[in-house]
Amino acid sequence: MAIASRPLGRTGLTVTTLGFGGAPLGGFRVNVSERQGVDTLLAAYANGVRYFDTAPYYGYGRSELIFGHALRTLDRDSFVLSSKVGRWMSPKADNEEVAGWRKGGLSFKPTFDYSRDGTLRSLEQSLLRLGLNRIDIALIHDVDVWTHGTQEAADQRFKETMAGCFPALAELRSAGVIKAIGVGLNESAMSLRFVREADLDCVMLAGRYTLLEQGALDDLLPVYEQKGVSILTAGPFNSGILATGAVPGAAYNYQPAPAPIMDRVRLLEGVCRSHNVELATAALQFPLAHPSVVSMVAGGISADEVNQNAARMSARIPPAFWSELKERGLISASAPIPGHSTSA
Repeated sequence: MAIASRPLGRTGLTVTTLGFGGAPLGGFRVNVSERQGVDTLLAAYANGVRYFDTAPYYGYGRSELIFGHALRTLDRDSFVLSSKVGRWMSPKADNEEVAGWRKGGLSFKPTFDYSRDGTLRSLEQSLLRLGLNRIDIALIHDVDVWTHGTQEAADQRFKETMAGCFPALAELRSAGVIKAIGVGLNESAMSLRFVREADLDCVMLAGRYTLLEQGALDDLLPVYEQKGVSILTAGPFNSGILATGAVPGAAYNYQPAPAPIMDRVRLLEGVCRSHNVELATAALQFPLAHPSVVSMVAGGISADEVNQNAARMSARIPPAFWSELKERGLISASAPIPGHSTSA
C-alpha cells in the first residue's frame, strides 16, 4: 500500500504522511508482548508507513528494543527513524524504590540530562538498544512545564539544552551523523521558544493541533512556516477521546476528559454521523491539511490498529463535512481543510 510522502524541511529526508509512534509499545499504559510489538511494526511497514518514532523513555528502553527487533529485518535506507534525547538509563535494582517509576517497562530508571555528555550518552544507548548504526532525526524530549512541574524548572532545562544538548546535536548534524534536529513536546509555548532560538528542522507537537484544538494556528504555525520548520503531529486523538468519542471515562491529555471537552466532542460526533464520517478518520486527516504538517504520527498496539489507521488515511471525507464544522465553529475558520489548498 502506498502512503504519500512529504519533505522534512531542507534536510533531504522524506517522511510518510502517516508515521508510527512507539510510545504504546513501551508498555506503560497497556501490556504488549515483544512479539506483538514486532508484528505491529511490521504491519505498519507493510501498509506503507516509512517513518517510525520512538524514545528511550518509552518503557525505559523497551520500545527501542522492540523497534530494533523489527526494523533490523528491513532495508535501513527504506525508512526514516527518529528517537529522542534528554534522558539516559541506568539499571534499577529489583527492590529499589524510585520516585515516579512506572510499571510495564524494563528494569531501568531514567535520569534527565540535557548536557553535551548526557546527549551523547543517550544517543549511544539508543543505538545499542536498536542495534542500528544510525538515527535520522534526534528530537530533544520533554523540555516543558508538563514534564518538569514549574516554569522555573522548565526554563532551567531550556538553558541546559541550549548550552549543551543543542550544540552537540548541531555538530552531529554538520558531520552527517544525524540528518535532522527537532524537539518533542506537549506544549506550544516551549516549542515556540525553541523554534525562535535554535536552528531546528522539525517539531513533534503532541495534541496541540488536532480536530479538537487549533490554538497553534495563531501563535505557533505562522512562525514555523516563516522559518521552514516542519511539524510532526503526534497525539492525533488527544490521548484517546477523538478515537473513542465522548464515552464514560474518555481520556483527554492523559486525564479523564472534563465536561466542556466531552460536550464539544459530542457535537463533533453529531456532525460525523450526519455525514457518515468516522470521528477517528477525521482526526487523522485534519492536521495534514496544514502545509507545515508533514506527518501524522499515530501509535498502535496491534496489526489491526495499524491496518485501521492506514485505511483511515485514504478514506474519503465529503467537503460538506469540513464546511459544516467551520460553520458551526467546531474548527477554526482559518484552519486549512483537506482537499483545499487554502483555508476556506
